[in-house]
Amino acid sequence: MSSIWELAKQMTLAYWNGQFLPLETVQVSPLDRGYLFGDGVYEVLIAYNGQAFEAEAHFERLERSMNALQLTGGPDSALLREITRRLLASCFDETKSDAMTLYIQVTRGAETARRHDFPKTAAPCVLAFATPLKRITAERYAKGFSTVSAPDRRWLMGDVKSISLAGAILAHHQADQAGALECILLRDGLVTECSSSNVFIVKDGVIITSVADNRILNGISRRVVLRLAHENGWPAIERDFTEEELRQADEIWVTSTSKEVAPAVTLDGKAVGEGAPGPVWRKMRAAFDLLIDQTAKRNS
Repeated sequence: MSSIWELAKQMTLAYWNGQFLPLETVQVSPLDRGYLFGDGVYEVLIAYNGQAFEAEAHFERLERSMNALQLTGGPDSALLREITRRLLASCFDETKSDAMTLYIQVTRGAETARRHDFPKTAAPCVLAFATPLKRITAERYAKGFSTVSAPDRRWLMGDVKSISLAGAILAHHQADQAGALECILLRDGLVTECSSSNVFIVKDGVIITSVADNRILNGISRRVVLRLAHENGWPAIERDFTEEELRQADEIWVTSTSKEVAPAVTLDGKAVGEGAPGPVWRKMRAAFDLLIDQTAKRNS
C-alpha cells in the first residue's frame, strides 16, 4: 500500500525549470550544487483558503537571498507570481485544504564536475511545489507550548535563507527530543532566534525582538507582528536582549510561517511568566487572526 506521502506526491503539481509536472517525476542531477554544497536559497510561504499570505514580502526576500549569494538568473517576480498562482490553485482544487504551504528553491545549478568555483555555464535550478498544511488549532495555541534553549552554532549569514541548514536541523532535533515546539538559540549571551522561527519577549507590556541583522532571518511573520503592533499602538522595539532577559520575560512568543504567532509557556522546563499565554499575546493573536481571515476571504 502506498504511503500518504507517496499518494501526495502523485497528485502534487510541481514547477521544475520552466515546466509544470508531477512532483514525483522531477529528477535532480547528483551534480546539482544544492545537493553537493547546499549552494542555494529557498522560501516557504503559506496560503489560506488558496490565497497567498504576504507573498510579495517572500518574493523580495528570495531575491535578497539570491543577491547575497551572487546567485544570478533566478526567477523574477512575474514568474514567481505565476508559479504561486498555478501551484496554489492546483493544490486547492485537489485538496480543498484551508491552509497550504508553497516551497520555492533556487540552486546555482549543475555542471559536469564537482568544483568549488562558480560554474561558468550552469543555469539555476528552480523547484516549487505546494502541499496541504494542518494548522495548529486555536485550542492548542491557548494552552501554549514548551521551548528549550541551546548555543547558536550556525553560520554568520543568518539573514540569508540558505538551504544549508545543518545547524538549524540539529537545534530542531533537540527541541523535538524534548517534546518542545522550538529551540531558542543563544550567542555571546544574547538571544538570536530559533531553529526555524523568530523569537519575541514581552516585559512590562513592551514587545521586544532581536535586531534583524546578519545574525537572524528577518521573518515575514516577524515583520507582520511588528507592523500590527505599530498599527495598534502597542509598544514594540527591536534591540538585542540577553539570555537573562529571556528567562525573566513575562511572555515569550515564536513566530514563523507555519507556527504563526505561538506562545511559549515553559523554557527549559521552567514556567514563562505565569505559565500561561499572556495578555499581550492574546491581543496580538486576535489581530493576526483577523489578518488571516481577510486573506482567506479573498477566495470566498
